[in-house]
Amino acid sequence: MKFLDYIILDNTIRSILITSGAIFLVFIFRRMISKYLASLIHFPVRKYFSQVNKTEFINLTIKPLGWFLTMFIAVSLIYKLKFPEAWQFNIFGITSMQLLHKVGVCILIFYFIWLVQSFIGFIALILETKANATDGRRDDQLIYFLRDFLKVLIYIVGVLLVLKFGFNQDIGAILTGLSIIGAALALAAKESIENLIASFIIFFDKPFFTGDVVVVKNVTGTVEHIGLRSTRIRTADKTLITVPNKQMVDSIVDNWSMRTNRRCEVKLEFLNSTSTEDLKKVMDGLNTFLEENKPPIESYNVYVSDFNKNGITITTEYFTIPFTLDEFNKLKEKFNLRSKTIVEESGLTMAAANNMINIIKTEPTDDTAANRPLI
Repeated sequence: MKFLDYIILDNTIRSILITSGAIFLVFIFRRMISKYLASLIHFPVRKYFSQVNKTEFINLTIKPLGWFLTMFIAVSLIYKLKFPEAWQFNIFGITSMQLLHKVGVCILIFYFIWLVQSFIGFIALILETKANATDGRRDDQLIYFLRDFLKVLIYIVGVLLVLKFGFNQDIGAILTGLSIIGAALALAAKESIENLIASFIIFFDKPFFTGDVVVVKNVTGTVEHIGLRSTRIRTADKTLITVPNKQMVDSIVDNWSMRTNRRCEVKLEFLNSTSTEDLKKVMDGLNTFLEENKPPIESYNVYVSDFNKNGITITTEYFTIPFTLDEFNKLKEKFNLRSKTIVEESGLTMAAANNMINIIKTEPTDDTAANRPLI
């Protein structure tokens, strides 16, 4: 088979076929190879993180691992071939061989960063699994924050690696130059830096967590995500509002989820002619209902809060456990309906909301106008 020794582009047909065949086989079986390697990696990991599912780990890492291996082997095999003389050229002092080398290095760095990102996702998966086993939400917030922060850090490292190994640049000199440029950029991106610093303040100060219901700048909703620049809040209208972290730190934030109790106040107003005995019956009925609903009602107080010319007011104040708003509204409805039943059974009349004032003229001009109200 002498034709295998023929030279094409400064390489024998044999070497070209071997290289092409090897790259083709790796490309075809990359999923199988990466799945096997992911299983080998998971084997020692499961000893310390047994709660992590093997299938989830493999699905998370198989794609970036497969492509990284494919590109690593392809670039390594191509470098074994001789660079054709016919393809030699020079652009701005850079030869075609050097350009090919830089492209290959940049490709490997790209897929390496992708692989590292997948392992960061795997670590986040481990921490998330552990956090789900606890009742608190602080661990969840820590996971999301660290995951986003590490991803940004890895991207920066990737860019520096490309500059160092792809373009042979001195990283130290670049960082020194960037420090001067960074001062100018810091002034231009002042708000972004303030938001970034505010995200660290939120993380360490912990005024709220993901899932908390908060009120900030007349916006009420559930915190869905705390990022490096902003916090996303889902309102009751199901709209998503993005609030810069600086405003979340500088503004007064009312965290409803951290309340120890929910408070409710109900006022019943009766006519002045209502007897004391009837009022006591109503108060006894309300006290009985509140006592029967312990828990979720933790404490309560029923008392006569006002007595004046407009009527008599019975105020009921009770505190419940910090359950959901839907459950709280159902309890309020139950109490209001029971209050109405108690009033109806007592035969009492509630005070009118508005009173009509009649002014009668002292010197009527005719019989019709004598008793006609002016107001």
